[in-house]
Amino acid sequence: MKTFIIGLCLGILMLILTDSKTGMREPADYLMKVDHLVYGAPELNRGIGEIERILGVRASPGGKHPGRGTHNALLGLGPTTYLEIIAPDPEQPQPKTPRPFGLDAVKEPRLIAWAAKGIKLDELTRDAARKGVQLGEVTSGSRQRPDGVVLSWRYTNPQTVVAEGIVPFFIDWGQSPHPAQTAAGGLSLVEMRAEHPDAVRVHNMLRELGVDLPVKRGSRPQLIAVINGPRGRVELR
Repeated sequence: MKTFIIGLCLGILMLILTDSKTGMREPADYLMKVDHLVYGAPELNRGIGEIERILGVRASPGGKHPGRGTHNALLGLGPTTYLEIIAPDPEQPQPKTPRPFGLDAVKEPRLIAWAAKGIKLDELTRDAARKGVQLGEVTSGSRQRPDGVVLSWRYTNPQTVVAEGIVPFFIDWGQSPHPAQTAAGGLSLVEMRAEHPDAVRVHNMLRELGVDLPVKRGSRPQLIAVINGPRGRVELR
């Protein structure tokens, strides 16, 4: 028995040492809930070029959002996680309502929001409202991929920006193929955190939603994603 216990302890120690040498760790729980990051830009080509410069991978074409006045390009960050570069679409008429995520006011490319995976969104929003977090109404969206496949989804209204985008909106892809499957590859999301002047309040809202995203006090609200790829580990803000 004593020999078994010693062997077990040595095995655990080897796992710890191997982990510290390789840097391999289980992803944090909140990372498993990230559906996609939203990188806003005043022009799509400018956003694509900036991301390629920073991360070393060129985004693949996404599609247009009819009636919303936007279009996008994508990079995969995992099997069901991706980075969306989104910008106003000059080929569409001016939308009747402001573009989502406060995109009309974006002057420089930056992370402006993120989406969390969700199901039973109507129930989720009601429960969040009871806890003091107003996510906005659940609505539907769609776009057509360059190969002609139409993607559709339901999400909490992204025009309802909570805590300047630190609190996510929630999305359910239903039966549509996940966009990460056809997005440009070679990248992975390894860490994410946020800063906000009222960090305690924002962290409490996230906790009520079951998302334990780290938040610390900062002079202004911002999301920070650590992405691994051809450039190594890079912070994207």
